[in-house]
Amino acid sequence: MTKITFMGAGSTVFAKNILGDALLTECLHDAHIALYDIDAERLDDSRLMMENLNRNINQGRATITAHLGVENRKESLRGSSFVVNAIQVGGYEPSTVIDFEIPKKFGLRQTIADTLGIGGIFRSLRTIPVVLDFCRDMEEVCPEAIFLNYVNPMAMITGAILQGSRIQAIGLCHSVQGCVKHLLRELEFTEDPNTLTWKIAGINHQAWLLSIHDGEKDLYPIIKERAADVIAELRRRGGRAYVKSIEGKAKAEGKTVGDILDASTKAAHAAGTWARETALFRCAWDMVRLDMMSHFGHYITESSEHFSEYCPYFIKTTAPQLIDEYNIPLDEYPRRCVNQIAGWKKQRDSLVGDKALTHCHSHEFGAGIMEAVITDKPYRVHGSVMNKNLITNLPAKACVEVACLIDRNGIQPTCVGELPEQLAALNRTNINPQILTVDAVLRGKKDLVYQAAMLDPHTSAELTLDQIKAMCDELFAAHGSYLPPMR
Repeated sequence: MTKITFMGAGSTVFAKNILGDALLTECLHDAHIALYDIDAERLDDSRLMMENLNRNINQGRATITAHLGVENRKESLRGSSFVVNAIQVGGYEPSTVIDFEIPKKFGLRQTIADTLGIGGIFRSLRTIPVVLDFCRDMEEVCPEAIFLNYVNPMAMITGAILQGSRIQAIGLCHSVQGCVKHLLRELEFTEDPNTLTWKIAGINHQAWLLSIHDGEKDLYPIIKERAADVIAELRRRGGRAYVKSIEGKAKAEGKTVGDILDASTKAAHAAGTWARETALFRCAWDMVRLDMMSHFGHYITESSEHFSEYCPYFIKTTAPQLIDEYNIPLDEYPRRCVNQIAGWKKQRDSLVGDKALTHCHSHEFGAGIMEAVITDKPYRVHGSVMNKNLITNLPAKACVEVACLIDRNGIQPTCVGELPEQLAALNRTNINPQILTVDAVLRGKKDLVYQAAMLDPHTSAELTLDQIKAMCDELFAAHGSYLPPMR
């Protein structure tokens, strides 16, 4: 019997995706699924949900167990073949609020703050020690297990696991598998993304669409042509102003935005042209990525609200007009957290209270990886792994995101070679603080945290060295015991 341990099982929605997929996978029908969390109520919610799913879609064949608290953590891991990580250390309150409010006092604004920037650095400092505790337990009770990390900051946490433990691990994200589909849809291409060939590599949340072809036809020239047209028009109108104008038109006509876009698309197709107005609205939410493509030649896997804080170009106190011009949602992650917390009761009722709950396969890689290892049926994913000469113009200590082959031999990353130098240069600006943050935790050195923040592209573009150090000191004090001891 295969055992799957889910760390942070109180992430009920995500647990449903990963573990629901597992229950629909033949070789995992009789798996032992061990749910672990430190929140009793959320753990019980996920247990009830999984019992309903197991009964409804798997004839009750899997074994579901729940394990509460640190004292039961090792038992939850004992004998596991796969460990899925979905924890959050510190939660929305106090930690996420601190990560946004203290930098804001210093004039440093953020959008998501879960991958890089000062928020990403301190999120790593909170999370890496806990994850390494998991790994130490795994080395004792399931040393051959594969660790599937879904937690941000992906590159820093996965890199810390691979450098600070003997556990086989891979970092898994959603951005790669949706990249091509999203790009084609927003620019109103009709090609089926499932029939195209493409190549993506880089680092998590900053991987690059290196090529995209429809048979022998290179699609990048027409993609760039449409993107340039759309970006020029949106910048002329103002991205946020354009969105509000479409929303206002829909309200005035008693329609939805979808109605307006559908009508525009049908009219364009009837005239034999591409649906430019529809593309304008969709691209108004993705202006940062499309503009970066126009300057650096390649599209980026992660969203514009993320990427805007990975570089020094868009969130600037000296150019505040760019926020509206590029439709950048400052403080987006706290806003999402508030909405999710407010909507949890209704969502809980649909997940936990629905005795007839069912599931369809999600787009997550987790169950496919498990199936490939068990059955030796090869499976390709894009994952974060250490750069063992995979991307030759990135540092060896970088955690890179590349295509990986999975089979009974485990995780086998593919070699990419050199990235275009301008892309590697952008990656290195993000890799520098990532390496220093991981080293800070593994070595217990506070100076490395200061240096990581001082090398962060967005932070260093906005604040002086003295301001960065003072901000870090306030964050150290505010996060308190959530952070590891450092000298």
